[in-house]
Parts: sequence; structure tokens; C-alpha cells
Amino acid sequence: MDTDNKIPVLREGFLVKRGHIVHNWKARWFVLTPDKLLYYKYEGGKRDSCQRGKILLKDCLITCPFLEYENRPLAFKLQTKHGVDHFLEACSREERDEWAADITAVVNNLQATDGGKPMSQKDSAQSRLQNINLKVLDSMYDVHSGIKLSNHVEQGSTYSNCFSSAVVDWLVFMQLSLTRGEAVTLASALLEEGFLRTVGQRSVEALRTAGLSEQFMDDSTALYSFPDSFKKRGSVKSERSLSAAELSGKVVKRGYLLKQGHRRKNWKVRLFVLRSEPDFLHYYDPTKDDISPVGGFSLRGCLISSLDDNGVPSVKGNIQGNLFKIITKSDIHYFIQAPTHQEKMDWIDA
Repeated sequence: MDTDNKIPVLREGFLVKRGHIVHNWKARWFVLTPDKLLYYKYEGGKRDSCQRGKILLKDCLITCPFLEYENRPLAFKLQTKHGVDHFLEACSREERDEWAADITAVVNNLQATDGGKPMSQKDSAQSRLQNINLKVLDSMYDVHSGIKLSNHVEQGSTYSNCFSSAVVDWLVFMQLSLTRGEAVTLASALLEEGFLRTVGQRSVEALRTAGLSEQFMDDSTALYSFPDSFKKRGSVKSERSLSAAELSGKVVKRGYLLKQGHRRKNWKVRLFVLRSEPDFLHYYDPTKDDISPVGGFSLRGCLISSLDDNGVPSVKGNIQGNLFKIITKSDIHYFIQAPTHQEKMDWIDA
């Protein structure tokens, strides 16, 4: 959708934004143009015609990922040239990184047309290195696919919220390192910089003796944990929240959709997460910073169908379109709207 017939739209979609005065988080529809980021309120299942605000992108600074918010690992920060901070959250790392890349392209284009100096090769390399480290940490803390923390017993003592050198296997599995050797080097750097710490007397003694060697980092009995400053991030809580079998499946798809309430029939933006083996669809309130779903259901025996956008008597409210319906095995009907027709079809296929 265009904000104006004359203004090209580079990207649009749902993001969750933190308020300036009251620091609550609310879902807004964002539209990226060649010089600014506009945002609109979604109410009653339809986008407001009047914009709620805009962020001028000239000389804007972007921090992605922004790791200072507990339980919001998918956030990024925009700081305007006047020093005003805007905190936004996407539904997935891919969405967040794509938004950040598109906004960065706009900022760089504005700088180029304004005769700004390009970043030096040294600054660019340092920026890339810092970005890689941040992305690794961000992935580690991810609630759904990050490192799982658990209790470990060593020499009669129990240590909670820690993990073994499975971190090396995890780095390779997540393709953050191409080889085990690279993963060991990366894990060593994270430990040396204080992003990981050793746990238990045996690990502390081994580190003191062997140092940050390949033998120590790839020792399957070594224990690690995140520093205390990171203890409240989502992945730490995930041990409790994701213990249920229905939350243990592989995340297949996630994104913001509009769901109609069962009682009041009003429409609200929800973060939907589709998992397989076991097959479940859960939805979360994006305004809350906890990691517990507000609802969900098994997909076994479900019927999924696309609905025409007009003439659907069973769906109440101000409908934007792109509707589909899920009927569970227990005959509960869920009416859902996607932002675009393509996203609707993608969700139905998934």
C-alpha cells in the first residue's frame, strides 16, 4: 500500500515500537520511504489512514541488534541526528536484519546524495567484526533457537542455568561457524571478552592449566554460563517456558498476524510461531516482554482454508483483507488476517 501516490514505498510491515513517554510496546504498521520511516496504528483489523508519527532517516544511526532489553532479543535502535532514540522490534532475526539493511541503505543513500564521506575500509572492517559478534550473541540468547540452559552436576555440586561445550556444536549447527576449528576460535573469543564464563571447579582449574586452547574449548565436560548481566535474557527463562512438549518442536515460521478474539470479536496483532514435530501453532502478545504464549493449539486434525475478503458473514469487524480460517480438531474456529495476500498464502502453505 502507498502512503501517497507520489511517494515510493521501499518496505512495509508490522514492527513493535516502544513509546517515548510511557515505555510500553505497541504494534505499529511501518512504511519505509526514501527519506523517512512512517508508522500507523492498526485498529479494528484495519490500518489507520492517518500516520501516528515519522522518523527522519538523514544522519540516523542504527544499532542492530540492540541487546540491552531483557527478553527482546529481536530489537534494534534508531537514533536520529538530534539524538532521539527509537526502539523497534521485529518478529524474527531475518525480518529484523532485513529492516535494518533497508533502513541502512536509505541512510547511506541520503548521505551520498548529501556529499557525505564514505566509511573507510578500516572502520568498515571493525563495524563488520562487531556486527558478527553481536549477531552470534543475539543468536545465543534467542528464546526459540538459542543455546538451551539446564542444570548440571559436577563433583557432587549442582549448577543451574549453564551449558556444556555443546556451544561449539551449536555454532556449527547454526552455521555461525563453517568448521569446528572456527567454532572453537569464536567460542574462545567470546570467553576471553567476558560474554561467556566458566562454571564449576573443574572447568576453572582446566582453564587455568590449559588456557584458551582448542583442547579446553572442545572439552565436552567443560561447563559455561552467561554473565550475570545477561541472566534475565529470554534464553535463560526458556528452560522453564519451553519444557512443555508442545513448545519443543522446530520453529518453521514466525510472523505478525491479526487474530480475531473469540468473545469480543476485536482484532489484535499477535506474533505467531509455527512449530513442527510436534506440530503446534502458538501466538504471543508482542506488547509483553515475557516468552509465554497467550494461546496455541495442535495442528493435528486441523482444517485450514482461505477466505474471500468480501461477503464473509461469520467474520465481524473492519476487515482489511487477506483472511484465512483454522478449525481445530475440537471445532474451535480461528479467524486470522495476514498483512498481504502473499503472506496469507505462505502461512497456509506452511
